[in-house]
Amino acid sequence: EVQLVESGGGLVQPGGSLRLSCAASGFTFSNYPMSWVRQAPGKGLEWVTSITSRGGSTIYADSVKGRFTISRDNGKNTLYLQMNSLKPEDTAVYYCGRPYVYSGSTLQYRGQGTQVTVSS
Repeated sequence: EVQLVESGGGLVQPGGSLRLSCAASGFTFSNYPMSWVRQAPGKGLEWVTSITSRGGSTIYADSVKGRFTISRDNGKNTLYLQMNSLKPEDTAVYYCGRPYVYSGSTLQYRGQGTQVTVSS
C-alpha cells in the first residue's frame, strides 16, 4: 500500500522559512518522480514543484520559483520542500504526491497534507 505522510507545516511570519518533509512507503521511492501541490482556502489544487526519480532535474511553478526548493533523499525514502521568503499567499495545505509523469500535475497518489499558514 502506497503511503505518503507529510510533516513540518505550521504558522510562520511573512519572510520566514519552513521545511516540509514527506515520508514515503509501499513502493520503490527511487524509481518515481515526486511532486508537491497545494490547496489554498476556497481554491483548487495548485501544482508547486516536481523532481525526477534521482533528483537530477526539478521544475517549479512561477509563483514559487527562486523561493522554494524541492529535494529528495532516496536512501531515506523522503521528499523535502524548503520554503523561504514565505508570503501570505503561500498559505495552503501542502500535499506531497506521486505524479503519473514527471512534468504532469495530476497525482496518482498523495498524502493527507500539512497546513502552512503565513501570517503576522
